[in-house]
Amino acid sequence: MGTGVDLLPAGVATSIGSLPHRDPGEAARFVLERNPELPAAPSLPNRSPAESMLAQAAWGVSGVIADPDGSIQLTGRSSEVGRSRDPFRLDEEPWVGLRVFLEQIQGRTEPVKLQLTGPVTFGRALHLAGVDVDRAFAVAGATVRARAAELVASARTLVPDAPLLVMLDEPGLVGSAHPRFPIEADQTLDLLSGAVAAIESTAGTVLTGVHCCAAADWTTVLEAGPDVLAAPVDAGLAFVPGAIRSFFDRGGRIAWGAVPTDEPVGASSERPWRMLADTWCVLVRAGCDPGRLRRRSLVTPACGLAGHGLTQADRALRVAVAVGEHIHRQSTIARLTVGA
Repeated sequence: MGTGVDLLPAGVATSIGSLPHRDPGEAARFVLERNPELPAAPSLPNRSPAESMLAQAAWGVSGVIADPDGSIQLTGRSSEVGRSRDPFRLDEEPWVGLRVFLEQIQGRTEPVKLQLTGPVTFGRALHLAGVDVDRAFAVAGATVRARAAELVASARTLVPDAPLLVMLDEPGLVGSAHPRFPIEADQTLDLLSGAVAAIESTAGTVLTGVHCCAAADWTTVLEAGPDVLAAPVDAGLAFVPGAIRSFFDRGGRIAWGAVPTDEPVGASSERPWRMLADTWCVLVRAGCDPGRLRRRSLVTPACGLAGHGLTQADRALRVAVAVGEHIHRQSTIARLTVGA
């Protein structure tokens, strides 16, 4: 695990990454205003399809191309996929949202969240496009490891002193506990841990994370060694209390996707807070320490917000902040009660 986890206080709110904005300057200002403690670099697929998750992953990889709908297509034989890859450059089309955000925070010394498509998600996309399963995940793993290191190095040119939380966005992990998942658990572990290690090997204070938007093989994900796990409240974390206790023992944090993104976002934090508290109660009954749960919890919307309108995106982040304030108050009260 990284060395700067304590930079993430109880209840700090952030976003997953994708936003509905078309203007990158407005998107950057939006996250800086809504999540000043931990702003997330925005990706803007409504501005350009090149900023969609799989298009960013496939950019510069030989033998594949991303369609406007976000799917990946082969441009030749599958054996040619991944033979060469152009270096990562912030001035290219997929990274406009990221570049403008970093330009606006030059000189920042507080934490910043970045994200990139993870190797399991990219590997599954390559396999669905027609690449042999072994080659698909080998190319994905190598690509993401290199991309992660380049992403951090590029960010460091503009924010050399800001601690970074770099999240692997892994919707492809959904269903990874199922026997028909295309790769075995040990392969999933190798892919995730390799990407985590590539991020941790970079200069400066860098934390690592994994985000998945639904139920997954959480035990394997946590074994990969991230500092932060981001998942919706209803994604089944309550079923792996032992893995969560071990994760907390290692200093880990959970970014709870407490604000649903598959339905209209209400103006009140009451229901999201109640859902989170109910999940915590299940974990406490299973042996998790309630103080640790409070201290080690962050808040996010459940998934990205690119599919929402600007008003709904704004409301989602405001509700996430309000839930985070509940957590922070409870954590503070608990510390005062025990005299900490």
